[in-house]
Amino acid sequence: MKKALAGLRRINLESLRWRVFDAKGQVLCTLASQTSTVIQGKDKPTYTPNRDDGDMCIVLNAKDICVTGRKLTDKFYRWHTGYVGHLKERRLKDQLAKDPTEVIHKAVLRMPNCVICMQDRDRKLRIFAESEYPSVTCPLNYTLCLVEGYVKCSPVQGEQ
Repeated sequence: MKKALAGLRRINLESLRWRVFDAKGQVLCTLASQTSTVIQGKDKPTYTPNRDDGDMCIVLNAKDICVTGRKLTDKFYRWHTGYVGHLKERRLKDQLAKDPTEVIHKAVLRMPNCVICMQDRDRKLRIFAESEYPSVTCPLNYTLCLVEGYVKCSPVQGEQ
């Protein structure tokens, strides 16, 4: 229990609601946009930019996320190791195969309106690749959220 809630020490847990998003068949950018809005608290009428009163978000079925266009082959994740000439890159398709939770995590936290207080808002996001999640990190009262502008996507079978 202590380890599951370790990152939430500075957050007042009594006033928070838990929102559960199902990523199965959802478009990545739409899901990331709405999750970012909930984490910041912009969906509440009491929103102020200087207060962090957003809700906790749980994203399930991260491995079944969809993307539009040719992003599976054209979108790259790049990072630098610190050595000269060591710029590493990985395609979105390979990143989804390796760790699908990292794709949603980066999409949510790199939203333009979510950059301020990123570390505090990072603690309010839990992403799971499967439909099951440990009940230790979430109380029993939660709200299942449907993504607005729901577009049914068929998962890509492979590269054409």
